[in-house]
Amino acid sequence: MASRTRLANEAWEALFRAQMTIAGEFERGDEWGSLAPREYGVLYALSTAPGPLRITELCADVLLSQPGMSRLIARLEGRGLIERVDDPADARASRVRMTAAGVRTQRQVGAAHGRHVAKMMTRGLDRDEMTELRDLCLKLVGGDDD
Repeated sequence: MASRTRLANEAWEALFRAQMTIAGEFERGDEWGSLAPREYGVLYALSTAPGPLRITELCADVLLSQPGMSRLIARLEGRGLIERVDDPADARASRVRMTAAGVRTQRQVGAAHGRHVAKMMTRGLDRDEMTELRDLCLKLVGGDDD
């Protein structure tokens, strides 16, 4: 029987390889249109937020560094997909929100990406297994308070 440490490392390796394999397939997918996957990640984060977000909030959601996020925001802003607005809580700061074009783009790409995710996940997992995988992953990142 494998030790706890060995089993933990084997589980991590399997999870990491699965994530990297699927992420690589998503990267090579054609559903992104003119967006890079990380650009879509920003639009998705903004689409699920209750209002405009600070760049630091986006960094935490999209898992990018502050300099990387600033460059990405500048690209999306230059393409007319997002805009900066004043931060009502801090006159020195701004927040970011999608423009109407950004909303349309996010919805279009999101629908195609959602279908791709479903295809990838259901090719090897049934409904119960996907539920279990979701719950285990949420537990690992602290999203499950059980």
